[in-house]
Amino acid sequence: MLSRLQELRKEEETLLRVKAALHDQLNRLKILVQVDNESSINQTELQLSTRNHAQEEEEEEEEEEESDS
Repeated sequence: MLSRLQELRKEEETLLRVKAALHDQLNRLKILVQVDNESSINQTELQLSTRNHAQEEEEEEEEEEESDS
C-alpha cells in the first residue's frame, strides 16, 4: 500500500512537470502566432494601400480621359 502511494506521488510529480512544460510551450507558441498575425496584418495593410494607390491612378486616368473628350 505504501509503495503504491509513493508510485502515485511520483506519477503526480511527473505529470505536474509535464503540465508546466506544456504550459510554457503553449505560451511560446502564442507569442509566435501573435508575431505571425502582426506580420499578416502589416502585409494586408500594405496590399490594401497598394490597391488604393492603383485605384487612385486609374481614377485619375479616367478623369483625364473624360476631360480630354
